Amino acid sequence: MTKIKTTYLGGLRTEAIHEQSGTKLITDAPLDNHGKGEAFSPTDLVATALGSCMLTIMGISAEAYGYKLEGTTLEIEKIMVANPRRIGEIKVEVNFPEGSNFTDKQKRVIEAAAKSCPVYNTLAPEVQKSITFNW
Repeated sequence: MTKIKTTYLGGLRTEAIHEQSGTKLITDAPLDNHGKGEAFSPTDLVATALGSCMLTIMGISAEAYGYKLEGTTLEIEKIMVANPRRIGEIKVEVNFPEGSNFTDKQKRVIEAAAKSCPVYNTLAPEVQKSITFNW
């Protein structure tokens, strides 16, 4: 069980503290929703959580099979929609390091791992998840 204590600091800003590690995280409302956009917004964190979760589960799978994923990066684009205001789509571009040489079987294993992460499976079906793997 994970506990996180979040405090409203005013000015549409929050501070969350991860109890186990003491790590602090600040959020700020985005510019297009009355905020200053000086930190991750809560919906930015959802998109970030998806990317981090995908890389983590890909890493677990890669370690189990002896693949190397170090240097793999993600670029994420979060697209908001209205009525109600929510995330409509998250575009994820997975970029593997230049010179990576994965077999078709390894690619299938890694792609399946990415799409099996808990955040991917937690997001509502209405949230479109567009994922591109650049091998």
